[in-house]
Amino acid sequence: MAVAENKTEKPEGWNRPPVMKPDGEGELLEVAMGPHHPSTHGVFRMDVALDGERVIRLKPVFGYLHRNHEKIAEGINYLGSMPFTDRLDYMCPLTNNWAYALAVEKLTGQAVPERAEYLRVILGELTRIVNHASSIGFLIQEMGASGTPLMYAFKEREKILDLFEELTGARMMCNYMRFGGCRVDATPAWLDAVRKVLAGLPRFADEFENLLRGNEILMARTQGVGILRPELAVNAGVTGPMLRASGINYDIRKVDGYGLYNRFKFRVPLGEHWDVYDRFMIRLLEMRESFGILEQALKDIPGGPVMDSKAKLRGFRPKPGEAYGRIEAPKGELGFYLISDGGPNPYRYRIRPPSLINLTVLEDMCLGNNVADVVLIFGSVDIVLGEVDR
Repeated sequence: MAVAENKTEKPEGWNRPPVMKPDGEGELLEVAMGPHHPSTHGVFRMDVALDGERVIRLKPVFGYLHRNHEKIAEGINYLGSMPFTDRLDYMCPLTNNWAYALAVEKLTGQAVPERAEYLRVILGELTRIVNHASSIGFLIQEMGASGTPLMYAFKEREKILDLFEELTGARMMCNYMRFGGCRVDATPAWLDAVRKVLAGLPRFADEFENLLRGNEILMARTQGVGILRPELAVNAGVTGPMLRASGINYDIRKVDGYGLYNRFKFRVPLGEHWDVYDRFMIRLLEMRESFGILEQALKDIPGGPVMDSKAKLRGFRPKPGEAYGRIEAPKGELGFYLISDGGPNPYRYRIRPPSLINLTVLEDMCLGNNVADVVLIFGSVDIVLGEVDR
């Protein structure tokens, strides 16, 4: 009887030589931050090479949360993918719905009633407020502060999630948008509830800003840290608050004017120093602009249907063709690329997630900074792993 050879499997790279410093003197310390680090917004890892405490190299490692979203969508009908979009950025389900609905509407030439467009703008800006307030709270917590700023942000978030639940039936997984409009109409009582919540938001923003903006620790930890130069931001395809914090005036709400945004007056705040502090401030300022957009939309929202009478939800088979629909999601450009072969399912379904694209410049922002700043710089990117590992 043959005896099996006793072999012990060794992990790949177990005997690799030490990484040397750039000057050839001594070794670098290699640290794996994650994949279960409490401050990495999900299952994410950073492989960092350090010279003392200074970052020499950084490699983002993701893929632990592979969700197969795109492949699943190619095996089910178009409408069946709408609930899956909720789970891309689970902080911003309604803007995910909107981007996907917009892509299908471009593919089919589907019209959207005016009232539905107004509702989409209202829900999109409420989502932006939820995202930015939460991301600022998480950023301060990653700086080492207690949970007070985060809980203060979550207090306002709860009020908005209550509005989402009353309208859609769910606080987070809303599944509300449809091709050609919205699933249900908003009642006058719901619109009044939005006005009531909106009336208290400027005071929240004032208190939140006064609590944080001039804090000595925050300024010391964020100013001049994690610089993202404008030319690199543009070349890397960075979008959203990160791009505008680097001084680039680019907002898809202004560029494309989708969802009737060309009817609303609002500014596009820009950063001047391109650092973590600017990314923090841009989100505060964008929240204030959202207040103004909401006031205009609530004032002008018309009556009428919220679904186009010609919209098809069953037996939906777009003509062969392709389309790309994009919006200014809270984290940046969220786009869906669809190819139809005339069947009930997309032939190709592709997502352009802002979190993944914005992550590509993480190493550039971290090089030369201390290891204590890495999690802080990462937090200023504001990602969610649901759309990175889509």
